[in-house]
Amino acid sequence: MRNHSKSNRHFMPLAMAVGLCANTAVIAAPALEEVLVTATLRTESLQDVPVSVNAVSGEKMAEAGIDKIEDLQAYVPNLSMSETGIGTNIYIRGIGSGINPGFEQSVGMYFDGISYGRGQLTRAPFLDLARVEVLRGPQNILYGKNSIAGALSLISARPGQENEGMISGLYEPDHGEKVVDFMVSGPITETLGGRIALRKREMDGYIENLTLNRDEPQRDESTIRAILDWDATENLTAMLKFELGKFDVLGRQVEIVNDQPSALLGGATYAQALNGSFGADSSVLNTKQDYKRSSNGDYSNNRTKNITLNVDYALGESTLTFITGLMHYEFAELCDCDFTGAPVFSVPFEEDYDQYSQEIRWVSAAGGTFEHIGGMYYQKSELDFYDAIVIDSDIIPKAVYSRVYGQAGGAANEPASSGAAGAAMAAISNTTTPRNFTSDAELWSMFWQTTWNASDRLRATLGLRYSYEEKEGSRSLTVADLSGNERAIGTVDGVLAGVFKVERHDLKGKQSGGNLAPSLNIQYDVNDDVMAYATLSIGDKSGGFDARSNASPGGALDGSFEYDEEKATSLEVGAKTSFMDGRGELNIAGFFTKYDDLQVSIFDGTLGFNVGNAGAAEIKGIELDGRFALTDRLMMGAALAFLDFEFTDFKNGQCYQGQVPDNGIYCDYTGKTNQYVADYSGNVTFTYTREFGDAMELRAGTDFVFTDSYNSSQNLDPSQEQDGYVKVNARLAIADVKSGWEIALVGKNLTDEDVISYSNDVPLANSSFGSIGHYAFIERPRSVAVQVAYRW
Repeated sequence: MRNHSKSNRHFMPLAMAVGLCANTAVIAAPALEEVLVTATLRTESLQDVPVSVNAVSGEKMAEAGIDKIEDLQAYVPNLSMSETGIGTNIYIRGIGSGINPGFEQSVGMYFDGISYGRGQLTRAPFLDLARVEVLRGPQNILYGKNSIAGALSLISARPGQENEGMISGLYEPDHGEKVVDFMVSGPITETLGGRIALRKREMDGYIENLTLNRDEPQRDESTIRAILDWDATENLTAMLKFELGKFDVLGRQVEIVNDQPSALLGGATYAQALNGSFGADSSVLNTKQDYKRSSNGDYSNNRTKNITLNVDYALGESTLTFITGLMHYEFAELCDCDFTGAPVFSVPFEEDYDQYSQEIRWVSAAGGTFEHIGGMYYQKSELDFYDAIVIDSDIIPKAVYSRVYGQAGGAANEPASSGAAGAAMAAISNTTTPRNFTSDAELWSMFWQTTWNASDRLRATLGLRYSYEEKEGSRSLTVADLSGNERAIGTVDGVLAGVFKVERHDLKGKQSGGNLAPSLNIQYDVNDDVMAYATLSIGDKSGGFDARSNASPGGALDGSFEYDEEKATSLEVGAKTSFMDGRGELNIAGFFTKYDDLQVSIFDGTLGFNVGNAGAAEIKGIELDGRFALTDRLMMGAALAFLDFEFTDFKNGQCYQGQVPDNGIYCDYTGKTNQYVADYSGNVTFTYTREFGDAMELRAGTDFVFTDSYNSSQNLDPSQEQDGYVKVNARLAIADVKSGWEIALVGKNLTDEDVISYSNDVPLANSSFGSIGHYAFIERPRSVAVQVAYRW
């Protein structure tokens, strides 16, 4: 029977056990079906895995319209993901990498065993997955590529032993969303199986761009995946996967949500000045959160390609595995980075990334006194990144003239071409700041994990991973005209330094070093229904090079280039329980993690971000999840997380607008919490299934997703606190199990909550014009779609 669950814990269909006793049919109490995961690189019951892990089935994601990680976070408490103006944030338990192309993600993402460590890949859409497993907390032994905050493991659906196929479609009229999925799978020969999956998704958007008179973000996504499974011999099997993806976005789900009067502007707001003094379109005057934006237009065009080869060779009862991965992506984006409909400035950027990886892993037989997992891992990557600030209108030049002219005390009728003000205005007109960044890395690592089954109830696991990495990085920034011709050093450099904190530079560096990550886990079966565990681990995330600082380290503008590794020491204790003869499950995990030399991006007050090792932080919390068969037709699931985050040493944090710095430049975050940290979050889900007629089935599910308030801005501005909310998602379906068709209504955010996933200061509004303003990324409002599917 297929899985039609509505739970974040990968609910399986309810099984009905029927037995005979004394010639009388007895229907057993409802029970839960076992959920299998591969979080420990062995196939195990979720209830036997000694880690806080959530598993969401591929069918659950397809039915609920979970298209990417940003949608998945609703079903995994303490997981947060959001797009930003110039990057992507992904956090687990309040820890993430921030927005800088030089960073690899603190939350590791692995696709069929291949590391997807780049932030942009978290925006890629999902396609034909068996499941997603989310492991919270440091995962530095088996998932050893910088997974200091947690790991997401995506597992593709594989070919089966029987021919099968599926075609489905979804249509949502309010936002013009159309999705078509197609899959065909089955044996090709007696030893070869194949599976092909395709997805096409388009959407008109849910934000109205008042400047361009269109809806945004408009999405155009296409993905194709082909998998071959080959049983070459009795002992040798191989899987070859090839995938091509495209996801293009026109416009963004971002709008100005706050704009306050400025004394420098004579009591006008930034928007009023853009409209009145600089002739911007009147659409800029819309400065409240109402699903309407003012923008000159922006886009993101992305291409991905990956090839994965997985070979398993049976050595008796143990298995030798070879996993080879080739991965490439490239994207080109244009950011209307003043986030208004005035042509203040824009930032085009491009990124090109290639990665080769090879893992050799040996997994011993299970069930003996000692069980082992060991192997070696190699990864080589090359990253090229380009961006530039483009000033191609007269708004910034005029603002520079007014500022310099006012300071010079000139006469009201002084011509714009005269004096220092005129020179500054002329110098910055039609200017760009091309910046090129490269980062090449090679990583070698060895890992070993041994489990000692001391008794039928007691197990101890020791894991070690040694990694050695070499990196080379470079960053250069110059000043050019709009045609790309480099401009001579002169007045333009002084103006750029004053307005944007930009200075020319050409930097190169090398890093190398090794580290050892240990882990110790103890498991004890209290009885047949309760397993308790404790894990102590020390992990690390390698250092690297800053891609986005606008200045040199140690220079007049105090930029940055290199940053060091960060470390995490974590203790997790928990229990996994079942009760009422398998009718219910309840799991709990408590954790404490200390981070040292935390890698952060520190805003420079205008446009740039300087990367540094901020200091230290401590997080602690409790995570609970469970499921319960209320009746033979109705199932309930729930997940709840409590989180406490505190910077224990962070003296150079970004001040919010209007805040007085503690040391003349920065604000002390010591004792404060972090972005995206809610005191509690979770979900409650219900799934109801009822058969009727010959082979008909009614399926209904409702999800209640809730969170306490959290701060959506990295500078912790109190005005950017997102209020707590409860979202309701629902699905109602009728299916003919025999014929294979299904039709459903899918509702998301039926409570129509206004949710800000990320916010920040409007660039230049405060630093150049003295106006306090914020822009925000807005999640999708209520939507109701029709979904149809046919399976054979």
